[in-house]
Amino acid sequence: MNEDYLLNKRILLVDDEQELLDMVLSILMEYGFQNIKAAKNVKEAIQQAEKSRPELAILDVMLPDGNGFALMEQLKKSGDYPILFLTARGEDDDKFKGFGLGADDYIVKPFLPKELLFRVMAILRRSYKDENPLVCLHDSQIDFSRAEVIKNEEHIPLTAKEHDLLSALYRNAGRIVTIDALCEAAWGDNPFGYENSLMAHIRRIREKIERNPSHPVSLVTVRGLGYKLIVEGKSCEKSF
Repeated sequence: MNEDYLLNKRILLVDDEQELLDMVLSILMEYGFQNIKAAKNVKEAIQQAEKSRPELAILDVMLPDGNGFALMEQLKKSGDYPILFLTARGEDDDKFKGFGLGADDYIVKPFLPKELLFRVMAILRRSYKDENPLVCLHDSQIDFSRAEVIKNEEHIPLTAKEHDLLSALYRNAGRIVTIDALCEAAWGDNPFGYENSLMAHIRRIREKIERNPSHPVSLVTVRGLGYKLIVEGKSCEKSF
């Protein structure tokens, strides 16, 4: 697996000790992680998670306005991403509770920097086995793994049909995909009669990926044949 892909993962770090936050940030950033957001309590953590949609959370158990176990349950409601506890609470009961709630790992302070990096990378490799980099368009990026478009630092979710259509277009990037082929990709083996629905979905996709949907430059129409997705490149830098 391309390690650069893992280093682009968005990380949420939650701890009320500023010294600890600074140390962990330094360890992760020196290794190559760049997309890291920090919070010092439950309220800030939830706000950051809603805004940045993390792909890994590193949580302390003891927080000034709650605890990491309850925070984990709240975070899991909005996204199924891995959780690592990094805490001074080393009692077996706490570890069992963390793992019982679905934590991916549990590290007790104090810890070695190499141990933290090893555990973080191991979690990311397990959780994101299939490399699926961002696809760069002229005015936006598509993250197929999270079913979203990133435009102007905004994360815009894709519907299932939009994801199916964009996937079919991306598999044939730069080439014409016929109307029949797109209808089949989205509606199955009997796509007859879905042409109007296809046009409506194409219009909504353009609203998400184009700067000016009325004059598309990424998802272009080839009259009488179908549509073509113009891709700028892969592995774009993620907005966070």
